[in-house]
Amino acid sequence: MTETNAATTGGRPLWQVVLALAVYFTLGLNLALAMKLWAILEQLPEVSPGFVLSLPLFFIAAFNLIFHCLSWPGLTKPLFVPLLVVGSVLSYAMVQYGLLVDQEVIASGVETNAHELGSYFSASLLLWIVGFGVLPALILWRTRIHYGGTFPRFLLINKLVPMAASVAVIALIAALYYVDYASVGRNNSYLRKMIIPTHFVYSVGKYVNHNYLSTPQPYRELGRDAHITAEPEDGKPRLLVLVIGETARAANQQLNGYQRETNPYTSAIDELVYFPDVATCGTATAISVPCMFSDFDRGHFDRAKAVNQDNLMDILHRAGIDMLWRDNDGGSQRVATHIAYESIPADSDPALCDGESCVDAVLLKGLSDKIDALSGDRVVVLHLMGSHGPTYFKRYPEAFAHFQPACARADIENCTQEELVNVYDNTLRYTDWMLNEVVTLLQSHQAEYDSAMLYISDHGESLGEDGLYLHGMPYALAPLTQRRVPMMLWMTPAFRQDEGLALSCVQKQAALGGWSQDNFFHTVLGLMKVDSEVYQPGMDPLRPCRS
Repeated sequence: MTETNAATTGGRPLWQVVLALAVYFTLGLNLALAMKLWAILEQLPEVSPGFVLSLPLFFIAAFNLIFHCLSWPGLTKPLFVPLLVVGSVLSYAMVQYGLLVDQEVIASGVETNAHELGSYFSASLLLWIVGFGVLPALILWRTRIHYGGTFPRFLLINKLVPMAASVAVIALIAALYYVDYASVGRNNSYLRKMIIPTHFVYSVGKYVNHNYLSTPQPYRELGRDAHITAEPEDGKPRLLVLVIGETARAANQQLNGYQRETNPYTSAIDELVYFPDVATCGTATAISVPCMFSDFDRGHFDRAKAVNQDNLMDILHRAGIDMLWRDNDGGSQRVATHIAYESIPADSDPALCDGESCVDAVLLKGLSDKIDALSGDRVVVLHLMGSHGPTYFKRYPEAFAHFQPACARADIENCTQEELVNVYDNTLRYTDWMLNEVVTLLQSHQAEYDSAMLYISDHGESLGEDGLYLHGMPYALAPLTQRRVPMMLWMTPAFRQDEGLALSCVQKQAALGGWSQDNFFHTVLGLMKVDSEVYQPGMDPLRPCRS
């Protein structure tokens, strides 16, 4: 409805509206934060009752102060109506999945295709958004707001007095309980990432600044000296298939000691090497994929810099290797910008696709011909949909529904733990079948190529452990299930002979553990016998095995 600067008997003064918003954001949309604080306080040996009672008052006063800085005639409703709706989505993600939304998660969301985002939709989410976001937004939109008549009166009554009151409340609480706040805050610094909407607005600002407002830096070329050190002695081209998985966690791999048969196909492959302890660079595709294809290690990774310089694919191409990236996961995260790229349409095959997504077998269609069409030494990347949730049941054909009962809904928090683990393990079995199919294809072409397959997942997944679901947690807070992934290597005898690699040595190196996606860049360069100033032999786990 209308907003007016004139004093009126109708409507609500601005200070009341802002205070109501502060109360609602504190008690309504920050449920996840409240639950986490309660869990933390329960673990403390002694807690002051006054400190506990002061917590909602502190947040109400802080929100009241911040919201008053943002509330002006003509701006209040256009700003807070969408914040209420977005806040309800964030609240759902935090309460139901335990997600913390930061810049990395925002980057993943922005760069994810619509079909993938649609997989998160459920009736539970819709009801939550309507109840916690849309209805409060409608109430705000229909509320008449008056701003106190003259501008001086507006500043005094609707700005200075309520803001001063908020500062006074915050100061009083600080004077009484500063030590308690400092202790909880310092020991649980991640709590700031749970505050709705402040951390979300901050993260969006960082994302926009990094991607759209910062002065572009000159593009950085790497590995200009890249070259193939030696051609295969048998005269056959080298062929390396890189299978980049999605959301496969090491904890549920049969090859990693898991008690269920999630690797029935690769377990039967002779001379397959499994790496049992591989750490990720991030907990979301938007970080892990560009990181593993860059020359950065996790501690120094900067996504903005990584996408503005040559990556592994560019360096291989500069060395004269022909390449193709086939994608069933919505994009290469800007890794395949300068090489041949093929995104599989979601309606490309009625038998394998439902119009919204395809199962990964679609990547195998015509693959042999695609490989043959390349020239010289060649690298093919298969980017899997893998185990991407929450609609795990859409990631495999019905014939692969091995573990039952399986969760067949998007609101996975409403499935039993057994159903959730079953459906997830079914996705792993299907990926395992895919890897076996790739190896079978390479075996059938041993007369034409010296070939190898290297598989690694981008990140892991939480399946309800400690109330966490999906992935994307800040790295320092993420459980190992999100930070440890499977990696497998298979090579034809001719490929190993060309590389001078003793299989027993490779197996021992893999078993050492302590590897990470930081090693991927240098491992691939080593496998393709590409030397360059950017290649670090010490980061290549296979280097000690080369004769």
